[in-house]
Amino acid sequence: MKYLKLSTNSFIIADAKKCISCKLCEVACSVAHSKNAKKTVGSLNGPLMPRLFVTRFGNLNMPIQCHHCEDAPCAKVCLVGAIKNADNKIIIDEKECIGCKACAIACPFGAIEMSLSCKSIANKCDLCNENNRIACVDACPEKALSLVNLKELITARNKKALLNLVNIGKEN
Repeated sequence: MKYLKLSTNSFIIADAKKCISCKLCEVACSVAHSKNAKKTVGSLNGPLMPRLFVTRFGNLNMPIQCHHCEDAPCAKVCLVGAIKNADNKIIIDEKECIGCKACAIACPFGAIEMSLSCKSIANKCDLCNENNRIACVDACPEKALSLVNLKELITARNKKALLNLVNIGKEN
């Protein structure tokens, strides 16, 4: 028996009209997820491994990253159950991941990459699970990225629609 879920997963949304393809979000993401104690780009040893990727489509630039799907296809195909919904986020347990790549194939957004560590491990946006702030959102100079809580977004849109209806009623 399925029960009604009372909350929805948050996710990052990008405004392609604002993105200037500077890739600061990628750098901030790499630094935030670096195991290195120093959190500056110059102190990183090795390649940058962001969990989002700025992509260009014609004249538009936009980061591609995990949408933390409610019914996550990546979690459904994970053979070992390494991908779980925890605290309204889709999280990959890197210790459990066997690197089979099934999740990368199943992701409809192309948001899962395989890491280049000693062992191939699935890697994707975790909404900065171990940090208090979301690095890519904070780093974007054009404010093209924002964290979306669907329930809050719908409530705000409903209020706006109601105010528009009230104002239309006042005009007549």
